Amino acid sequence: AAMDIRTLTDDLSVTGQITQDQLAQIAAQGFRAIICNRPDGEEPGQPSFAQIEEAARAAGIAARYLPVTGADLTDDKAAAFAGLLNTLPGPVLAYCRSGMRSATLSSLAQANQDHPAA
Repeated sequence: AAMDIRTLTDDLSVTGQITQDQLAQIAAQGFRAIICNRPDGEEPGQPSFAQIEEAARAAGIAARYLPVTGADLTDDKAAAFAGLLNTLPGPVLAYCRSGMRSATLSSLAQANQDHPAA
């Protein structure tokens, strides 16, 4: 399946579930890191993060695992996401099942940076 990559900022794009064989293409598009926001085992046949990470390493891409569920979209997770973005080489591609959780984490992280908790 073709990747539906949505650019959110210069440093961050989101997409749905990726597969190991797409990592070379992701690298070719200039991404230097990926963040997996999808918990392993959400559906049968889903590639595990370990499989994705191995393919990412082979493609020269950093990979981080920050799994979230719909109920788990908290400021804590958003802060962890922002921390990853601050430390990983960009641009970064974040993914979950559809890209929705990754996009939501990004907007939460952005809102928290615009209005830091006093």
